[in-house]
Amino acid sequence: MHLVVRLRIVKLYLMDNLHIFLGATVADAATRPLHWVYDPNKMKKYIKGKKEIAFLKKNRSPFYNIKTGNVSGYNDVGQVMFKTLLSSKKKSDVLKNFKKNVIKNFGPGSGYWKNLKLRKKYKKVKWKKPMNGPWIHQNILETIQNIKSKKNITGGTKVNESDGFCAALPYFLYNNKEKELKKVIKSVANSRINEKYALSKLKIIELANKKDRNPVQSFVKKYKKNKYFKDVITNIKKVLRLKNQNHIMTVRKFGKACSYPGTFMGSIHAIITSNSYKSAITKTIKAGGCNCSRANFVGAYFAALKPESIPSHWVKRTLPAKNILKYINS
Repeated sequence: MHLVVRLRIVKLYLMDNLHIFLGATVADAATRPLHWVYDPNKMKKYIKGKKEIAFLKKNRSPFYNIKTGNVSGYNDVGQVMFKTLLSSKKKSDVLKNFKKNVIKNFGPGSGYWKNLKLRKKYKKVKWKKPMNGPWIHQNILETIQNIKSKKNITGGTKVNESDGFCAALPYFLYNNKEKELKKVIKSVANSRINEKYALSKLKIIELANKKDRNPVQSFVKKYKKNKYFKDVITNIKKVLRLKNQNHIMTVRKFGKACSYPGTFMGSIHAIITSNSYKSAITKTIKAGGCNCSRANFVGAYFAALKPESIPSHWVKRTLPAKNILKYINS
């Protein structure tokens, strides 16, 4: 199939909903300079007196330092999928090409891979300062090893984090069939927990995109008798009971770290206690910990619900946004 024709077909699937991926990308970039700040006193110090805490000029992440406007490893795996969708000749080639591109972007020769050696060095000095360059996540590290070992299912199995959701988000805008989405999720994060929480996020985003009046409650109602989503529903109900509680304290209660179910529950609390994209991402940043993983879901959700609510000056400061906007505006 001719390249121009192929791109047009991909755009037909992606274009109408590409603002959702833009929302996740901008949210991640806005949060990134304060990624993995777990100490609440340090967070208060870093944001004190600032009118806007998104896109801090000075990196405050204690572990790694990249240019403000760039995205974390979470959203970057989504960027790899987005580029794969645009370049693949056939639908059946997407997953195979995605795996190749994961190795190119994160594997040997990349900035991510070079920093693996640095991490061993930094551990010895107990992280007195962040290392320069991006941080490769455990799921992606395992994925690269599994691809090279020619395993059928290549995703990491040691951690339950948001890499699977971030990889699946652009694909979901292209093909929302659950069977195919599960394959994408498991290609980078291979566990039942990763799979069902990633799917839950995508289904809630889909409801938001359909302008459902209360996407989270509608998800609970729709899947309350579904055994597969039983744990997810239970955890959403726990969050709903704390709707009137302080967000920072609630995130601390459920867990600030990267893992499910805490990262999902903290995101749901940001969603149900906010009325705009900007307010939701701002409180997500302030809550600290693995705020980038939460920001991707929260940003995608509010972009689906209210596409116009993504601050234009935030979009301008997001480096990968240029490539996304090129296809939105074409």
